[in-house]
Amino acid sequence: MSAWLVTGVALLGALAGRAAVPLARVFTTATPAVRSAGPVGPVSGHELASVAFGSGRPDDDLRTGRLGAAALAGTLVFGGLAVARGGDPALPAFLAVATVGLALALADLACLRLPDPLVAASAAAALGLVPVALAGGTPQRLLTALAGAAVSFAAYVLLALLPGSRLGFGDVKLAAALGLPLGWLGWPALGLGLLLPHLLNGVVVLVLLATRRVRRDTPLPFGPAILAGAWLAVLLA
Repeated sequence: MSAWLVTGVALLGALAGRAAVPLARVFTTATPAVRSAGPVGPVSGHELASVAFGSGRPDDDLRTGRLGAAALAGTLVFGGLAVARGGDPALPAFLAVATVGLALALADLACLRLPDPLVAASAAAALGLVPVALAGGTPQRLLTALAGAAVSFAAYVLLALLPGSRLGFGDVKLAAALGLPLGWLGWPALGLGLLLPHLLNGVVVLVLLATRRVRRDTPLPFGPAILAGAWLAVLLA
């Protein structure tokens, strides 16, 4: 993909990032900011919501740079996908999944919950790979993608059922939705997509504990780590 097209996709990502803020707010403003077992620690869900969305007024978003930060995140996500998957007919489907993923990350940060409508939208976006497979005459690749979704779902169900697990079934459903595009890229990409979220989350938790921003029993969102791990897996595939 040419530098001009990569730049264009990155700019599209900036727009997607800005749009993710009000989209996520729709699904979180009336949602209780609790999800998991254990008492809320020094950083509560409502404080996370304030960090993510502020007062909810557009002028507040602009003044504090929240829309700018979301736009920067969208630029990096879309730009990385364009560089990694440039020329791939499946790129639009990956960008669609990333668009919903930006809103999902903000929603989970705000209320420690992954809204079902957004998770369903990410799965629908991933199904954009179906016409790509049919048009390209590669139905076997679609079967691998579906197997990837099944493997991802089963792995996260097992993790969620472990004693003391902080994973919610929103995390399980999101992992299954992302397993489809990761499976499309092959088993190594799926393996990375399953491993990287836990490594990323571990680093974040250690940093937060070291800086005394959270306690060991503080509920923290895992959705952003799932999304970031999947994104990195696509770049490395």
